[in-house]
Amino acid sequence: MSCCCEFQGCNEEGAKVLGVIFDLDGTLLDSERASRGVLNEFLARYGKELDKEREEKKRLGMTLKDSAAIIVMDYELPLTPDQFINEITPMYRERWAKAKALPGANRLMKHFQKNGVPMALASNSLREYIDAKISHHKGWKESFSVILGSDQVKAGKPSPYLFEEAAKKMGVDAVNCLVIEDSMVGVKAANAAKMKIAAIPSRREADCNGLANVVLHSLLEFQPELWGLPPFDDWLDDTLTIEPIHLSGLYVTGCLEEAPDNATLALPDQAVGLYFGWAKIDTDRNLKILVSINLDFSVVAYKKIRVYLIDSNSDLKQKQKVQIILVGYIRTWDNKELTSNALEKLEEYKSIARASLDLPSFTCL
Repeated sequence: MSCCCEFQGCNEEGAKVLGVIFDLDGTLLDSERASRGVLNEFLARYGKELDKEREEKKRLGMTLKDSAAIIVMDYELPLTPDQFINEITPMYRERWAKAKALPGANRLMKHFQKNGVPMALASNSLREYIDAKISHHKGWKESFSVILGSDQVKAGKPSPYLFEEAAKKMGVDAVNCLVIEDSMVGVKAANAAKMKIAAIPSRREADCNGLANVVLHSLLEFQPELWGLPPFDDWLDDTLTIEPIHLSGLYVTGCLEEAPDNATLALPDQAVGLYFGWAKIDTDRNLKILVSINLDFSVVAYKKIRVYLIDSNSDLKQKQKVQIILVGYIRTWDNKELTSNALEKLEEYKSIARASLDLPSFTCL
């Protein structure tokens, strides 16, 4: 296993990457966050209460039938797995329309498409559900030469059949395929198929580290050239334009914390690194900010969001409610929190962010 900064590449001629296979949920699409709360609502209909500890170790990447069977058994529901699926699916469908692309997903797919890199989508979801989910994202269906669901092969992940069939339909040998996955069952399936693996695991799927060639915090960290693929050409003076990430909360001792009125602080697990953007504190004031998002397992949200004001004439009051729009990305998280003690480095990043935020590409939306 290698982290993004340690990985030296996998582009030897005999094993050159000629095709890329993506998982969908949790890899390209933030469907988990969009559908959060559905199971809780469903269980309440039957007088059951969600076991949060159990769901923290939830069945990421499992097929629908396998997951349904476990839920029916765990919560002693008076339903068969098929009845459970039929009743809960309409609730999920309503939420799928709200599921957003994860950071870097659209950028990576467009890059591969622009450079003629074949792409397949192989998910443990049923094919019908895959089509429903991607229908809300312009150009996604057309981006893939192959789309496969678990109902189209003998068995879903962790069996290798989905990935093997995707490679076969793309006309690419397994040794020349790169799988991009977020779940342990998906990583196991890719490993069984003898393919290369880039894992972007959630905090609950840390075990992926042992089987993947490289482990990333987000798709924004992906470096195509390490796999013998064309490099990105969209960096602008050490910064990258991203699809806006919206946050709100309370500014407390330099950090953004959850507000008591249920402000939107939740982030996808893949949003980690050094970002910049704008903080709105009233109707007509937008402040330039640098934001460090680090993993911190000592807090409930598993993230520490530290906010640095870029201009010296700006100020934020303690426990002031603030709305934040992140519009740019600078670098990955390197296991070290950016602190005010590292003044030289902090000022360097502030300078980079300040100059970028003056450009039209990073205007306040």
